[in-house]
Amino acid sequence: MASNITVSPLTPAIGAEIGNIDLRQVSGDQIANIRAALLEYKVVFFRDQTLTQAEHISFAREFGDLEIHPATPKSQSNPEVLHIAHGPESKGKENFWHSDVTWREKPSLGSILKAVEVPAVGGDTLFANMVMAYELLPDDIKKVITGRTAVHDIARVFAGRLNKSAEELRERYPPMEHPIVRTHPETGESVLYVNTAFTSHIKDMEKDESARLLRKLYRTAANPEIQCRFRWQPGSLAFWDNRASQHFASSDYFPQVRKMERVTIAGDRPYWRAA
Repeated sequence: MASNITVSPLTPAIGAEIGNIDLRQVSGDQIANIRAALLEYKVVFFRDQTLTQAEHISFAREFGDLEIHPATPKSQSNPEVLHIAHGPESKGKENFWHSDVTWREKPSLGSILKAVEVPAVGGDTLFANMVMAYELLPDDIKKVITGRTAVHDIARVFAGRLNKSAEELRERYPPMEHPIVRTHPETGESVLYVNTAFTSHIKDMEKDESARLLRKLYRTAANPEIQCRFRWQPGSLAFWDNRASQHFASSDYFPQVRKMERVTIAGDRPYWRAA
């Protein structure tokens, strides 16, 4: 790293904490070094930051255009900020391994999540390295999935949460086909790119066979040896590469309160290119 920031890996597989930085005022060199750390470690963390929503948005814009989630109320003053809040009346619903918005034609590059209020204990977020998940697959499974596509459907999660019919949501956000193994557009790494939230089936495969194979692929994220676990504090931020990782927000804190704010950077269409 060329600037004065510090980078401390969390595990051998994924995650690093970046220190000696104030995200309200970052230099071009620091932005370049954060991006380099993100590509190497798949998710990076920051502590003791005091970003306003406007500063949070401004920092995220250093990495690309921002997207607006359909769950964001239209009346919200900062539509780029997705509020994720749970407490006594709302148990957390993000406690499964997933990549964000893979139902989009161009799923997000990544998200920057800020802790606003966290429980005294619990509510950690786990991250899994999906490059390693692919690398650890048996060769026979790699042969079956490489070059194939899977279908990703917003209605699997958000029909109920947005109180809309599946047909209504699919009319606005048609199911998308993405490669099961995608090529990372910046590193060239092969990434396993299916997830329990939004992947419905493998294209051109018999239904039961598709379901069996997807279950095997989903389980790869649950390997502790390709994970890290982050304990939140007020002012903590996590910035993950949505193209190369999955995450799991533990809902073990109910009925305590956990409030987070997420700003998401737009990405590009996934593709697979043979080495």
